[in-house]
Amino acid sequence: MVLYFRPFILLWLITGFSINIQAQKKQNRPSKETLIEAQTQHVITWRRHLHQYPELSNREFKTMEYICKQLEIIGLPYKKGMAYTGVVATLATGKPGPVIGLRADMDGLPVKERVDLPFASKETSEYLGEQVPVMHACGHDAHVAILLGVAAVLNQMKEQLTGTIVFVFQPAEEGAPPGEEGGAELMIKQGLFKEYGMEVMFGLHISSMIETGRIHYKPKGIMAAADRFNITVKGRQTHGSRPWQGIDPITVSAQIILGLQNIVSRQTDLEKAPAVISIGKIEGGVRNNIIPEEVELIGTIRTLDTAMQSEIHKRIHHTAAHIAESAGAEAVVEIVRQYPVTYNHPELTTKMLKSLEKAAGSKNVLVMNPMMGAEDFSFYAREVPGLFFFLGARHPEIDALDATLHHTPDFKIDENSFPLGMSSLIQLVLDYQSDHKP
Repeated sequence: MVLYFRPFILLWLITGFSINIQAQKKQNRPSKETLIEAQTQHVITWRRHLHQYPELSNREFKTMEYICKQLEIIGLPYKKGMAYTGVVATLATGKPGPVIGLRADMDGLPVKERVDLPFASKETSEYLGEQVPVMHACGHDAHVAILLGVAAVLNQMKEQLTGTIVFVFQPAEEGAPPGEEGGAELMIKQGLFKEYGMEVMFGLHISSMIETGRIHYKPKGIMAAADRFNITVKGRQTHGSRPWQGIDPITVSAQIILGLQNIVSRQTDLEKAPAVISIGKIEGGVRNNIIPEEVELIGTIRTLDTAMQSEIHKRIHHTAAHIAESAGAEAVVEIVRQYPVTYNHPELTTKMLKSLEKAAGSKNVLVMNPMMGAEDFSFYAREVPGLFFFLGARHPEIDALDATLHHTPDFKIDENSFPLGMSSLIQLVLDYQSDHKP
């Protein structure tokens, strides 16, 4: 017996069979959570290696090669060498959609590690002409490892994605050595956005002071602008027993330091936004009985308002010059704008808040006060809308008052925070792509 099928019946059978295969494929896909769980031990291994072998800003050559090696294993194409030691990897889905940038910083700090870990750093390097110990005292090792984990998971989810994801492994976030360029600003200058076309940037910073499992964020200004200043106080050298025959730049410097604190406490509207002026280095003199010719003061200015930033700069010039003049000395002030305010795009932040809540749970995603620390993620957020947030990494058994501080020899983080770090960035990618279909 010969059976004859009408064309529409045949089409129905073929379509139904195809839909069934697609549904079965979807059902067999491992979940995002399963992929993250499988990747977590790799992230811990990567982080421990990077922690044991940290490198200073613009000197992250071994770190660059290690990142490239892992990207090859993951199976993503990359380019290395932007801003000296940066690495940029891409995940192109071949389907139309947005171009999303994810960033991790790579550099360590000239700090001697005091934490008792089997993978504690014993590395040294040259900094400002001196041999110094090096440590990942701010969590950049974790940032790199988490982003590598995100790249690995998203690459396994490629069929579900659209557009392109750009993974930016950035050197010199802590600032390039004097006389050099570096970091986000140099990557942008060398064509990062022109070459890769990101329309949005996401980034996280691990925090030893926020409890593991929590995320802190803030719309608009989340971290301060950072400016460096040098004040050279010029006096007249004399014998320490006869100060009246010279002009003492040390006592003048002491008065300038006190005067600078009056700028913040008595001349700045702190109801508008906080501000900080701090002296970090004082250098002058060679021995106990010589009043020197010069003293150099080096410090930092932190502001969250651009108008206030400019006003404080003017007041520093005015205060230093007039205090010095009153003693017959001279004060030469140089102020260098380093990092702008790290600004979270308000609309983007509001829209992507649901993604952070999916990853951590709504009760664990909290609005924070602005921080007076600075971040060169701020340069990306001046180019395109950006969202930068903090990932908690303080073990729940450690009291908040006992948390170790960043940039200190005792800095320590909880590796149990890494899965949430991966999950939050992955969820941001998935939801942003879903909301920006062509």
